[in-house]
Amino acid sequence: MQILIVGTGYVGLVTGACFAEMGHIVTCLDIDHEKIEMLQKGAIPIYEPGLEEIVKRNIREKRLFFTTNYEEAVRPARCCFIAVPTPSKEDGSCDISYVETAARQIASYMDKDYKVIVNKSTVPVGTAHRVKTVMLAIRSTLNLDVVSAPEFLKEGNAVSDCLRPDRIIIGSDTSKPVELLKEIYAPFTLNHERILVMDTLSAEMTKYAANAMLATRISFMNEIADICKKVGANVNEVRKGIGSDSRIGYSFLYPGVGYGGSCFPKDIRALIKLAEEIETEPLVLQAADAVNNRQKKLLAGIMTNYFSKKGGLKGKTIGIWGLAFKPDTDDMREAPSLVLIEDLIRQGAHLQVFDPVAMPNAKKLLNGFPNISWCISEFEAAKNADAIALLTEWKQFRLVDFSPVKKEMKGIAFFDGRNQYKPLDMKNKGFDYIAIGVPDAIHDR
Repeated sequence: MQILIVGTGYVGLVTGACFAEMGHIVTCLDIDHEKIEMLQKGAIPIYEPGLEEIVKRNIREKRLFFTTNYEEAVRPARCCFIAVPTPSKEDGSCDISYVETAARQIASYMDKDYKVIVNKSTVPVGTAHRVKTVMLAIRSTLNLDVVSAPEFLKEGNAVSDCLRPDRIIIGSDTSKPVELLKEIYAPFTLNHERILVMDTLSAEMTKYAANAMLATRISFMNEIADICKKVGANVNEVRKGIGSDSRIGYSFLYPGVGYGGSCFPKDIRALIKLAEEIETEPLVLQAADAVNNRQKKLLAGIMTNYFSKKGGLKGKTIGIWGLAFKPDTDDMREAPSLVLIEDLIRQGAHLQVFDPVAMPNAKKLLNGFPNISWCISEFEAAKNADAIALLTEWKQFRLVDFSPVKKEMKGIAFFDGRNQYKPLDMKNKGFDYIAIGVPDAIHDR
């Protein structure tokens, strides 16, 4: 089937590439000429495991195309997916102006043939109805339906999530577009049925509710971790204890330095704003957001307290391991590392930072910040450091040989923002080890 994807970010590019992988003829459109030129050459503007391979393969097989031209892309497409950014406004609400602009452009180049317009972007409840109104305002005789098919892709695992989805949600108020969407998604459901059909409002709400639930689980565990720390309990053991309950499960029960990225912070704020607009008090959502904002500042406070007896952080060298908000991505949006870095620099520390893939994006965001050295490895970041702070749990940090690390360091402090290591083991290796929600392993001096 001929498919148009408007937007070549994480959602649009992964979705388009995976549709092409399943045999559809896909055109991905973006107004960024430089990005489209890169993609036409098979160069990927984002880091996502497995994506480059399927993009290049489907370009070669002539199933995947890239353009900036709406006119040539819209007319042959039977289905047009809108996968453009929906950033937060200053008040926390969701900005759908890019969605509306894309809808108007599609409408401007539609002919008399029937098309299904699919909102793939995460949008407020009611946006599908709004998009149809916007498009019919261009020409009232347009033959179209607008449906919602929210994405459920995890950065770092997006290709696998798209090719082997847990569920495919189609939100439509009429049956006609559902059959077309089922045809598109048929290759993804061969071994068992994954498609859930519901009305558009419920589909749009499902996306927000799913992200809010996951964010709330993280904030809940971070709050439990804080209590564990103060009473001497170990949150890692608590996590295992509650995760073994089949009603709870183990997913998203890992405490740390807070969640970031393009989805959870933005979506939970948008849902809070929506609730307030309809005069509902979203107490749980507000608490989850507040806990996360507090959690991002936690490690800086712990480090400040540790160094208060050592002359303070001013002039100290801190090695930072990991910058991206999560492993297997170069995404720095709302990354907890940014909050810590800003705080440490404000206190006069010098930072030696390293991330396997997120350094270029981090440099753009931290351009102009003083006292930052960009390192080529975790070992270079540790050289002459008074302390190391682990912020992103990249796989290469799991089995580090700490003997040479310790020899290169000036101090012995290790702040584990992801609870990757065992406290007693780290203490035996010669470190003062401080993590999230577990008893400190500090040498007596």
